[in-house]
This record gives sequence, C-alpha cells and structure tokens, in this order.
Amino acid sequence: MRDPLSKSLDRDIFQFVPEKRRRHMAAVKGKNTKPELTVRRAAHALGYRFRLHGKGLPGKPDLVFARRRKVIFVHGCFWHRHGGCKRTTTPATRADFWQAKFARNVERDAHNISELKAMGWHSLVIWECETFEPAALHSRLQEFLD
Repeated sequence: MRDPLSKSLDRDIFQFVPEKRRRHMAAVKGKNTKPELTVRRAAHALGYRFRLHGKGLPGKPDLVFARRRKVIFVHGCFWHRHGGCKRTTTPATRADFWQAKFARNVERDAHNISELKAMGWHSLVIWECETFEPAALHSRLQEFLD
C-alpha cells in the first residue's frame, strides 16, 4: 500500500510537467481500454463467461474465470514493456523518471503473477499488439481456457 505522503510527492513532481503533457497522460485509461475490449469480445464470442477486474485478486486481473481459476491480464506494450515490440518506446524527456516508472510496472506485474500462482491461479498476459490479429488471439484464448 502506498504511503499517503507519497501521493503528495507525486503531485509535487508533476508541477514541472508541461500542461499539454499532463492532460495527455491524465487521459490514459486503466480500465476498458480498446485492447481489453477486444479480448473481452473474443472470449465472449468463444462462449466463455467471466468477471471483470477481479478486486480480490492481486493486480486486479482484467478478466477472471473463477471456476477455471484462470485470469487474463491485457497489457499495453508501452506501459508494461513488451520486449522486442516497436510500441515499447521511452520518452526522450525525463528518461530517468520513465525508466524508473517502467521498472516498477514490470516488477509489480511479475509480483502479482507470482502471488496468483501461489494462490493456485493460472495467468495469461495478452499484449496490446497481439490484439491486432483476431485469429491468433482466438486460438491463444481457446488454448489457455480449455
């Protein structure tokens, strides 16, 4: 859990970020993103039913298949650092800040998946770029959920 003081420190850091950049980054959504909706539609079309954003599970997985004890995370390539993907870029300004932020994201993701595994859950990460090929996405979902 975050320290309440760290939230005020975050606000202090952002006072130096240009207004245009601040507005742009504030508009980035965490739930119901286009890749997530694509995966949800694909899973539903295959006949699977699921819960959204499992609040009681580590990392709040995007799709939760409780009876199967399986979860799916839909990760954006930029934010979660998909290795070898052209979408995994680093902003030129404040590179140290971004590198640290991305490292924390990757570390948190790994920690959440290992916690889920310890609890007896199976996890699948679907990357944003993988949602562009419907046939491959369908077969990957089918293979994981069967």
